[in-house]
Amino acid sequence: MYRSSEIGKSRRWQIVAVTGVAVVLAGIGLGVASAAESTPTVNCPQVKVNVAIPAQAQNEVKSNLALLQTQIDEANKRIVDTKGQGGPNFIQNAILGPLKDKRFATISRIETAIGRNAPKPNLNAAGLSACTLNGAAAPAATTAAANQAPGSNLGILANNCDKSRLARHDGFQKGDRCVTTEFGEVGSAANNPSLLITQAPRVVNRNTAFTLKVSTRNLIRDRFLAAGQGGYYVESSVLQNGIVRGHFHTACRMLAGTNVAPAPDPVPAFFVATEDSKGGRTPDTVTIQVPGLPTAGTAQCASWAGDGSHRIPMMERANQTPAFDTVRIQVR
Repeated sequence: MYRSSEIGKSRRWQIVAVTGVAVVLAGIGLGVASAAESTPTVNCPQVKVNVAIPAQAQNEVKSNLALLQTQIDEANKRIVDTKGQGGPNFIQNAILGPLKDKRFATISRIETAIGRNAPKPNLNAAGLSACTLNGAAAPAATTAAANQAPGSNLGILANNCDKSRLARHDGFQKGDRCVTTEFGEVGSAANNPSLLITQAPRVVNRNTAFTLKVSTRNLIRDRFLAAGQGGYYVESSVLQNGIVRGHFHTACRMLAGTNVAPAPDPVPAFFVATEDSKGGRTPDTVTIQVPGLPTAGTAQCASWAGDGSHRIPMMERANQTPAFDTVRIQVR
């Protein structure tokens, strides 16, 4: 048996070799407060992986177990940083609620990682997601309005997946799921991303290559989590110096007609994601090579920005145009 040294004071790993597989036990999340402390800390149930872990999944399982502790550390830091803010329900609504969603998604990813090469275990994600507080009670109310979650006076339908009847999204491209990932950071209006297709042909021949030129502004093109590897909708939006980190997509699809909206599900005739470690605050232009379209008719070619997890970046205001553009090309 091999036992690593402690990581902090609240997490230990045990790894037992079993002919190429491992059993991992993670003691996760007891941020204990002393009686003298006035700031509460997060107390989360242990997550135990007591099944054989395929060798292919060991790194992913370890990474997600470590992420569980990181989430607790971040929650404790936010409790300290926001002390005195909000009402008596602030910690529950703004910290423990989102933490529960994050933990559910992370534990589910551990189950999925193991299940790719072995029977998928049930680690009781629903039962181990919710955390409580050690130590002092939540901060006292400052105003009556602070007791309410944002938008609660508007009759919102939901702001998390607690009451959803759908399965939790697991990072892969599946529908009829509920996504627990928080939206993340949104920049100021002047720093929000924009995109324009600056050059495109009007007519092309079938199976003949052509190019599109796409300009982006306020988009650092350095972040792209592979959707086919479980990176879809799993990362919150992250800003760097106020600018979104992400990439942009370009796709061309053939239209059956131009009088009604097309069906959304067919795979496009062309698709590419651009993550070239360039871009930024200053506009620049990327040339997209399209190898040709196989069918005569009207093609709709579009480009749109994506954050690290493939969502169109958020804008400060509702009346701003998102970072996308589209052109129509006749294929003959």
